[in-house]
Amino acid sequence: MADEAVYPYMNPYLIGHEAEEKLFLTAYNAQALHHGWLITGDEGIGKATLAYKIARFLLAAEPGKVYNSLDIAVDSDIYAQVAQKSHPDFRVLERDYIDTDKKKLIKAINQGETVDEEMKQGLKRSAVIKVEDVRNMVEFLGKKSFNDSWRVVLVDSADDLNPSSANALLKILEEPPHKSILLLISHNPGRLLPTIRSRCAKLALKPLQEGQVASLLRRYKPALAEREVQGLAKIAGGSIGRAIRYADNDALAMYENIKVVCFAGSRCDGRLLLDLASEAAGDEDCWELFAELMCRFVREALPGAQQPRDLYAAYEAALKVLDETTRLNMDKKLAALQVLSGIGSAC
Repeated sequence: MADEAVYPYMNPYLIGHEAEEKLFLTAYNAQALHHGWLITGDEGIGKATLAYKIARFLLAAEPGKVYNSLDIAVDSDIYAQVAQKSHPDFRVLERDYIDTDKKKLIKAINQGETVDEEMKQGLKRSAVIKVEDVRNMVEFLGKKSFNDSWRVVLVDSADDLNPSSANALLKILEEPPHKSILLLISHNPGRLLPTIRSRCAKLALKPLQEGQVASLLRRYKPALAEREVQGLAKIAGGSIGRAIRYADNDALAMYENIKVVCFAGSRCDGRLLLDLASEAAGDEDCWELFAELMCRFVREALPGAQQPRDLYAAYEAALKVLDETTRLNMDKKLAALQVLSGIGSAC
């Protein structure tokens, strides 16, 4: 069985956030919609999937009709237009591609090449959402809608706004055009302008339950063995996005090796220790994965530790090593050995 596509703009399947869906739907049926909605929560728990679901609903909804669900037909024109980001009353505000890669994309389109998601994933984006792109949204929202329906802008994510673009977006929220909705996704809402937060209704999504992550993994990654499903769900921290990323990068094997090495302490297999350190130092992605899994291991181990203060002190020391290694481009293999030895001794 092939993996099911899980890109938020194509994904009709969402679980774990029924209360937030009901909250939005209740506001819609009462004709009491805010012009700005801030959708918050950890990465990979379904924020973008919910935002696209809301966008499709608003674009398909008949004025004055009362609804009991945000779902629309997957085979409808509006569903396809939102997935393709081609609906005339819908825009996505996100980091644009850097100039050189944007030219590659335009060239491929002009030459009739297939521009799939895999190709787009290989292109680089700018570091922030530019103020010019926000101003273009102002112009878009100022126009009359295609059929007098809602005009919807999805900001993915608001965390990528710089001070100039954040202030430009704030002006839209302060003076919203008629029948316009802004859906702001944020992983770190505390870093947003307080005035942006105060101008938005909140949909605060909670991490998924372990069983929900497992259920989604069975759906999206049907080739996984049940042991892998259960293991990944346990270490994913309530995030299906993280669980899928872990599955794609064989993170469960690395995590289990981290457990073996750390719990063995000074009695650990030297070859396994060196192999794990070498794997962590393989490239930037491997290093980031190692750092993330080390932190997750300590959080899992702390509640049952015999000497929790010692383990926490070793954890703080490990965080410093991990940070300095990344910032200063230090030897990653030596750093991994240092981190593993420190945590192992404390365990």
